[in-house]
Amino acid sequence: MAGTRDWVPAGIDTSSPNIARVYDYWLGGRHNFETDRTTADYIERTLPWVRQSARLNRAFLGRAVRFMLARGIRQFLDLGAGIPTVGNVHEIAQLEDPEARVVYVDKDAVAVAHSELLLAGNDRTAVLHTDVRDVAGVLGSSEVRRLIDFSEPVGLLCIMLLHWIPDEDDPAGVVRAYQEPLAPGSLVAFTHLTSDAHPDVIAEATGRLADRRGEVPYDRPHDQVLGLLGDLALVEPGLVGCGNWRPAGPTDIAEDPVWNELIYAGVARKS
Repeated sequence: MAGTRDWVPAGIDTSSPNIARVYDYWLGGRHNFETDRTTADYIERTLPWVRQSARLNRAFLGRAVRFMLARGIRQFLDLGAGIPTVGNVHEIAQLEDPEARVVYVDKDAVAVAHSELLLAGNDRTAVLHTDVRDVAGVLGSSEVRRLIDFSEPVGLLCIMLLHWIPDEDDPAGVVRAYQEPLAPGSLVAFTHLTSDAHPDVIAEATGRLADRRGEVPYDRPHDQVLGLLGDLALVEPGLVGCGNWRPAGPTDIAEDPVWNELIYAGVARKS
């Protein structure tokens, strides 16, 4: 990797691939190593749409954060955040308002360790090493208590997260537990893998992931994804393919329509 290595924590094994760094590579970032790039290229050879889908998902994140900012939200809780590098939440939010506050949460120790170094010196951000299913642990953490004021609207981000929570862990209950303390006017942005339009593509993808990682996402149909939201009200255009949620330009939509339909995206409001 070209450039500085001062973002690499002591003791991190850079010879083994890490999914957060693989994702960074697909986004065109610089926080990855040869082993991450080799793994990413292997996955892309068998799933040629995966890089484009990652970029569509990241582009949606940017649009969702800007949508929230336009509605006055200045504090964000990003669940399952990975490494905050290319097009990250605090970069977008603090460009609009340097006082904007962001807490990133992830269970991956490698991603958290990288994030802590990348965000060093930015006292308006924090990184929390916790499984998002531990809602009480997240909401009661010193990082969240310092930066998030639940008497004011919050932007809650669940990007490519909920499909990793199996039904037996009650993903709808997890969403409900996070939104309960949020002030009215808070917004929840999310993306979720689906096989509604292209089941063969998703079946191949999950099979490849099982071969490489030992865990697979739980792709869900439209109605089940809607069911995760409980009483939250979707804003227009509702629950749609990732590239079709308020695209701001041609780069937000893939040329191949298949790529636009593999991930659902939406933003919902708490009344």
